[in-house]
Amino acid sequence: MPFTSNSDKITREYFDSLLVETRYLDAVIPSTQMTLFGESFRSPIMTAALSHLHNTAPDGMTVYARGAAQSGVVHWVGMGSDRELEEIVATGARTIKIIKPHADNREVLRKIAHAVKSGCMAVGMDIDHAFNAQGGYDNVFGLPMKAKSTEELADFVQASGVPFIAKGVLSAHDAEKCLKAGCAGIVVSHHHGIIQYAVPPLMVLQDILSATGGSVPVFVDCGIESGMDAYKCLALGAKAVSVGRHLMPLLKEGAEAVARRIDEMTAELAGVMARTGVRTLSDMDSTVIHRRVF
Repeated sequence: MPFTSNSDKITREYFDSLLVETRYLDAVIPSTQMTLFGESFRSPIMTAALSHLHNTAPDGMTVYARGAAQSGVVHWVGMGSDRELEEIVATGARTIKIIKPHADNREVLRKIAHAVKSGCMAVGMDIDHAFNAQGGYDNVFGLPMKAKSTEELADFVQASGVPFIAKGVLSAHDAEKCLKAGCAGIVVSHHHGIIQYAVPPLMVLQDILSATGGSVPVFVDCGIESGMDAYKCLALGAKAVSVGRHLMPLLKEGAEAVARRIDEMTAELAGVMARTGVRTLSDMDSTVIHRRVF
């Protein structure tokens, strides 16, 4: 099979290389309920931190949030105006705001304060959106970015007053530094292939779990399209998963379509849990996963 530099394709191939054994004896109807930061949710399948969905559908960002609220799952949000974030939170979706690594730390701190004031359950940062492909600092929609130090990240954690999550972690190296900074969670992600030949999140998940030692929840992002994909992440140790691009085509159909697909994926997840003898999310067992060798 020819190899490719496309990180999303590599990630899909890795997902599809993971096989699942069944365990029927003594199995029961499973529960997909998840507790995160002291709150309960119907599913570990969350929305992803997308931005600018008005380019996909009118009021796409709030439609996306309403879908998450209707499904009773955690909602993540990326870039956007203060007013847009307020409208998202007003949908009732329990929201985690992810902030870009703006060159001006005062803007980062301002956005953290606004997110907390607006009622976000947690905040965080895209640590992987600092550089462009030419080795300079990135510029996102006219906004200059800059890589952050562990000490700067610790300042953001201290300022937040709510759980602070680092998104874009793809190595044990960065995971250890996120823990040192006091992060309350980590999202394993290559940001939709922000770098070619990126290691698939599931391939590096075990290293990151070993580095964190179970001290913080670890989430998986990128390429998740089904309850089976979610199951593989959870079985290998993820706390929850984020689904974004898979849901985007549904935005034009409204929040109900988004909620329906999240519910379908949750049902797919429950189906695999039942057939592998998993009663609750805390009973997930990595030994049911086998790697197919090509």
